[in-house]
Amino acid sequence: MAEENEKTQPAEPTSRQLGTAREFVAKHGEAGRAVVENIGRAGARVVLVGADGAIGDVLVPSVETGEQLVAAVDGLEASTWDNETVGATKIGARYRRRMASPL
Repeated sequence: MAEENEKTQPAEPTSRQLGTAREFVAKHGEAGRAVVENIGRAGARVVLVGADGAIGDVLVPSVETGEQLVAAVDGLEASTWDNETVGATKIGARYRRRMASPL
Protein backbone atom coordinates (compact mmCIF):
# COMPACT_ATOMS: atom_id res chain seq x y z
CA MET A 1 0.00 0.00 0.00
CA ALA A 2 2.85 2.38 0.70
CA GLU A 3 3.94 2.06 -2.90
CA GLU A 4 0.51 3.17 -4.11
CA ASN A 5 0.71 6.35 -2.05
CA GLU A 6 4.12 7.40 -3.35
CA LYS A 7 4.14 9.85 -6.22
CA THR A 8 5.72 8.58 -9.38
CA GLN A 9 8.65 10.54 -10.73
CA PRO A 10 8.07 12.14 -14.14
CA ALA A 11 10.08 10.70 -16.97
CA GLU A 12 13.28 12.55 -17.71
CA PRO A 13 13.72 13.99 -21.21
CA THR A 14 15.32 11.53 -23.59
CA SER A 15 18.61 12.22 -25.33
CA ARG A 16 16.66 12.58 -28.58
CA GLN A 17 14.33 15.22 -27.09
CA LEU A 18 17.28 17.09 -25.60
CA GLY A 19 19.20 16.86 -28.88
CA THR A 20 16.26 18.22 -30.85
CA ALA A 21 15.90 21.22 -28.54
CA ARG A 22 19.66 21.89 -28.50
CA GLU A 23 19.84 21.67 -32.28
CA PHE A 24 16.95 24.13 -32.58
CA VAL A 25 18.67 26.65 -30.29
CA ALA A 26 21.95 26.29 -32.19
CA LYS A 27 20.24 26.77 -35.55
CA HIS A 28 17.91 29.63 -34.59
CA GLY A 29 19.99 31.79 -32.27
CA GLU A 30 21.84 31.35 -29.03
CA ALA A 31 18.81 32.33 -26.97
CA GLY A 32 15.28 31.05 -27.31
CA ARG A 33 12.04 30.73 -25.44
CA ALA A 34 10.09 27.61 -24.59
CA VAL A 35 6.41 27.32 -23.70
CA VAL A 36 5.30 24.01 -22.17
CA GLU A 37 1.68 23.17 -23.05
CA ASN A 38 -0.36 20.31 -21.61
CA ILE A 39 -1.94 18.30 -24.44
CA GLY A 40 -3.87 15.84 -22.29
CA ARG A 41 -3.19 12.12 -22.20
CA ALA A 42 -0.59 12.46 -24.95
CA GLY A 43 1.63 14.47 -22.60
CA ALA A 44 2.95 17.94 -23.31
CA ARG A 45 4.23 20.00 -26.19
CA VAL A 46 7.28 22.19 -25.70
CA VAL A 47 6.95 25.01 -28.23
CA LEU A 48 10.34 26.49 -29.08
CA VAL A 49 10.69 30.08 -30.30
CA GLY A 50 14.12 30.92 -31.67
CA ALA A 51 15.89 34.26 -31.46
CA ASP A 52 15.24 34.60 -35.20
CA GLY A 53 11.48 34.07 -34.73
CA ALA A 54 11.38 30.47 -35.97
CA ILE A 55 9.11 28.05 -34.14
CA GLY A 56 9.45 24.34 -33.49
CA ASP A 57 8.28 21.82 -30.98
CA VAL A 58 9.19 18.74 -28.99
CA LEU A 59 6.62 16.29 -27.62
CA VAL A 60 7.25 14.88 -24.15
CA PRO A 61 5.24 12.55 -21.86
CA SER A 62 4.33 15.19 -19.23
CA VAL A 63 4.45 18.88 -18.35
CA GLU A 64 7.07 18.07 -15.70
CA THR A 65 9.26 16.41 -18.33
CA GLY A 66 8.86 19.49 -20.52
CA GLU A 67 9.96 21.73 -17.68
CA GLN A 68 13.00 19.50 -17.11
CA LEU A 69 13.81 19.73 -20.82
CA VAL A 70 13.72 23.53 -20.77
CA ALA A 71 15.92 23.63 -17.66
CA ALA A 72 18.46 21.22 -19.20
CA VAL A 73 18.99 23.09 -22.48
CA ASP A 74 21.38 26.04 -22.38
CA GLY A 75 19.96 29.03 -24.19
CA LEU A 76 16.29 28.19 -23.52
CA GLU A 77 14.21 30.36 -21.24
CA ALA A 78 10.90 29.15 -19.83
CA SER A 79 8.13 31.42 -21.05
CA THR A 80 4.39 31.78 -21.51
CA TRP A 81 2.38 33.10 -24.42
CA ASP A 82 2.82 36.69 -23.29
CA ASN A 83 3.08 39.67 -25.65
CA GLU A 84 6.86 39.43 -25.79
CA THR A 85 6.89 35.74 -26.78
CA VAL A 86 4.08 36.08 -29.32
CA GLY A 87 5.78 39.15 -30.78
CA ALA A 88 9.06 37.23 -31.11
CA THR A 89 7.52 34.65 -33.47
CA LYS A 90 7.75 35.09 -37.20
CA ILE A 91 5.20 32.91 -38.95
CA GLY A 92 5.33 33.07 -42.72
CA ALA A 93 2.47 32.77 -45.19
CA ARG A 94 3.37 29.18 -46.10
CA TYR A 95 3.08 28.07 -42.47
CA ARG A 96 -0.17 29.99 -42.00
CA ARG A 97 -1.70 28.25 -45.04
CA ARG A 98 -0.56 24.87 -43.75
CA MET A 99 -2.16 25.47 -40.36
CA ALA A 100 -5.40 26.97 -41.73
CA SER A 101 -8.52 24.89 -41.64
CA PRO A 102 -10.93 24.68 -44.58
CA LEU A 103 -13.72 27.24 -44.54
